[in-house]
Amino acid sequence: CFQELGRLEDALQFYDRVLELRPNFTEIHNNLGNIYRDLGRLSEAVLCFEKAVSIDMGFVEGYFNLGITFQELNQLDSSLKNYKKAIEIKSDYPEAFNNLGTLYKELKDFDLSIQSYQKAIEINSNYAEAFNNLGILYQEMGQLDDAIKSHENAININPQYDEAYNNLGILFMELGQLDRSIENYEKAIKANNNFIEAFNNLGLVFMNLGQLEKAIGYYQKALIIDSNFALTYNNLGLAYKNLHNHEAAAKCFEKGIVLDPNYTDAFCNYGHLLTEMDNLQDALSNYERAFAIKPDADYLLGTIIHTKMHLCIWTDYLNQLNELQTQINDGQKRIDAFSFMALIDDPEIQGKVSNIYFKDRNPRSNLLPQIENHPKHKKIRIGYFSADFREHPVSYLTAELYETHDRSQFEVHAFSYGPNTEDKMNLRIKAGVDQFHDVREMSHKEIATLSRSLEIDIAIDLSGATHSSKTEVFAMLAAPIQTSYIGWLGTMGADYYDYLIAAEGMIPKKNQKYFSEKIVYLPSYQVNDSKETPPRAIFSKRDLGLPEDSFVFCCFNNTFKITPVVFDSWARILKEVNQSVMMIYVSNKLAQKNLISEIKLRDIDPKRLIFGERLSRSEYLDRYRSADLFLDTFPYNAGTTASDALRMGVPLLTIQGNSFNSREAANIVNAVNLPEMVTSSQEEYESLAIELANNPKKLRIIKEKLADNLPGAPLFDTPLFTKNIESAYRIMYERYHDGLEPDHIYFADINRLT
Repeated sequence: CFQELGRLEDALQFYDRVLELRPNFTEIHNNLGNIYRDLGRLSEAVLCFEKAVSIDMGFVEGYFNLGITFQELNQLDSSLKNYKKAIEIKSDYPEAFNNLGTLYKELKDFDLSIQSYQKAIEINSNYAEAFNNLGILYQEMGQLDDAIKSHENAININPQYDEAYNNLGILFMELGQLDRSIENYEKAIKANNNFIEAFNNLGLVFMNLGQLEKAIGYYQKALIIDSNFALTYNNLGLAYKNLHNHEAAAKCFEKGIVLDPNYTDAFCNYGHLLTEMDNLQDALSNYERAFAIKPDADYLLGTIIHTKMHLCIWTDYLNQLNELQTQINDGQKRIDAFSFMALIDDPEIQGKVSNIYFKDRNPRSNLLPQIENHPKHKKIRIGYFSADFREHPVSYLTAELYETHDRSQFEVHAFSYGPNTEDKMNLRIKAGVDQFHDVREMSHKEIATLSRSLEIDIAIDLSGATHSSKTEVFAMLAAPIQTSYIGWLGTMGADYYDYLIAAEGMIPKKNQKYFSEKIVYLPSYQVNDSKETPPRAIFSKRDLGLPEDSFVFCCFNNTFKITPVVFDSWARILKEVNQSVMMIYVSNKLAQKNLISEIKLRDIDPKRLIFGERLSRSEYLDRYRSADLFLDTFPYNAGTTASDALRMGVPLLTIQGNSFNSREAANIVNAVNLPEMVTSSQEEYESLAIELANNPKKLRIIKEKLADNLPGAPLFDTPLFTKNIESAYRIMYERYHDGLEPDHIYFADINRLT
């Protein structure tokens, strides 16, 4: 009676008194064992059960309970031995077979696990728990159809089986069938309105759909049930982070970590939030705490390396890079596609990283039906998708493109999922397109559905693998033709992107096999704004902290693109060029401190490093007037900074590598007809930099050539670029309506139509 009422300590005293009178009472020893187990006193429980079976060696329930207790103690061999003994005594014991199935699953012997569950079901065809456990096993094995059938069998037996509904919700979520996932989570909650996991999982579904407010509502309901549920605090933090409510997100991650000091995901997500807040030092600290707990956590090693690159922390750089490569080649999830671009110049391994990452994070979604063939439109409807229709490098490059499209041939839409800044660039783009769709409050499904309802023919992803992307929209198919351009210089590694826009020389034919998309080869890659004029002079050398009589090398690329190998080159160049300085864009104080330490290690006076802060667009452009030569990074080249330097009359020296992103600057330099500034090795790069700095006449000739070339250069001929890309769009469109699969589009094809 005490045991049934939950008064376990009273029950213990009662059973102890009974055993004083009847020390060999088997059932009492067994009951005592169950109470100790409920109290978490597992070693004492084992002694009680062992006493019971020593009194009665045929006491099957005692062996069964020993199996359970040893399993909880993770003494799996002892657990297995006792379950088998129970079955030996009672061969039709379904509960023992069910538990044996779970034990074999823990031992990773899936065949014996399946056999055990099936034996339990054979003995008792209405054993809902065994069907549910079999479904969980099938799910772990990737046999999702069998898993669904097993859970449905459990529900047919017990229509109020909340756990089976929840498991079905997880399965359908994994399959991308989010409507069915929601339906099953709701049924789980209807069966058990305190089922915290189902509330949490509903939040996850709505997070995946981009419906963040709805997700937050379900997370908050979960926390009403249990205010100490660390998992939900982590997920709630993610929702707030995605809404850019940094303060609320930080509180959630901190609470999750307090509740579970070994919660790897919470440390990682807090690190991501701090990165977003430009607090990279604390972000790295959180990543490293996560790594200490779980060094094989997905993408964590790469995140640590990338953060260190931002901070210019290069300790153990080569060893970490080698370790990273080895694990990628083994198919492990170790780094996201964007972070990897700056590390290794190898299109094959870059392709592997993208394939691993996007298949894991953004597999093709079946949430929406296949797109029915759009009718041919009088005008081709193109949709540009971005979070950056504002003062941002992507918009500085593309704003005139939207304005220049031939409106007799094309209808231009912009789908904006970034902030509605109402700044000058945002207003310009709104005026420059036919329809501007502010979709930041919409779910991924709603954005894709809107695009389909407008019968967009070609959807262009301007974000790719960057942090502001919404790849989920493209995974649902926003348009019958989908392509990637400008924001990402790599393959998306996904079968739902048809084309990738590049240029001649950027992706050699031998490298096409490393891309999941078909390549569009434009004459030049980077669109620009020909309407932008150089700003008035603002700074003197003194204003920027530059010695008046110095030769000024510069690089305004992000610090994560500066590798120790590149920095070695810069140091050697500075050594060979007297009175030279290197002006670098470094906004982070710790990165500045680390670069000062690194330049000292290379025997260079740290005063020769000049750090440029973040400036307004006009101030940033004017700063180039004080520079003599831009030294590019490798393997991740300059992009917007390259064309900005050339626009301001500063020649750019680059190394052309093997991968897409290590050939971008070469294409940009060639688009102003300065092929002599493209080198093919580190040695050639250093030698030419030293020669140009020490030979003012030769550098002056190159600067004069650049000045002469700029007015007619393809790099700043936006109408010409627009005609070329429109020709590519027409070829994509005609192939689609002719029933042909996407194929590579070459310059000759484009030239034929322009």
